[in-house]
Amino acid sequence: MSNIWFRLMALEFKIRDYRSPRANILKEVRIKQGFHVLDFGCGPGGYVLAGSKLVGELGKFYALDVTPLAIKMVKNIVKKNSLKNVETILSECATGLPNESLDVALLYDVFHGLKNQNTVLEELHRVLKQDGILSFSDHHLKEPDILSRVTEGKLFRLLKKGEHTYSFVKN
Repeated sequence: MSNIWFRLMALEFKIRDYRSPRANILKEVRIKQGFHVLDFGCGPGGYVLAGSKLVGELGKFYALDVTPLAIKMVKNIVKKNSLKNVETILSECATGLPNESLDVALLYDVFHGLKNQNTVLEELHRVLKQDGILSFSDHHLKEPDILSRVTEGKLFRLLKKGEHTYSFVKN
């Protein structure tokens, strides 16, 4: 992905976030103070501020993306807002996080474009705690595709469908 295209996408996301604040979407996930949350495919960091605030000082918000410019944009948000609980990860899949260390993994609007969807689901399953939540949304996929693709490997089962997201738990 070229930097120009990514910057245009980031601008589009800012407009989207203005019309539909990311904090409203994160409310469905019920993130609490002290949680450890991963935004897998964080892009330009639309969820960083809201997520950082929700997890609080005792929590951690990880922002992972394969695009170096995305990580740079997130680091700018972190610096500009003096966020001490946000860490970036430049990776296509591997998080480098310990087993069962996350309360929530966000997988928003990236699944359709992943090269190896099953490997990503396996990594998220590995790092989520036993009662951890995989919060999923992808406007490129219809509900039957979402449900079958996320559950076909028997790693996750649907917990609930919200207005904006699907919540899955580990099997």
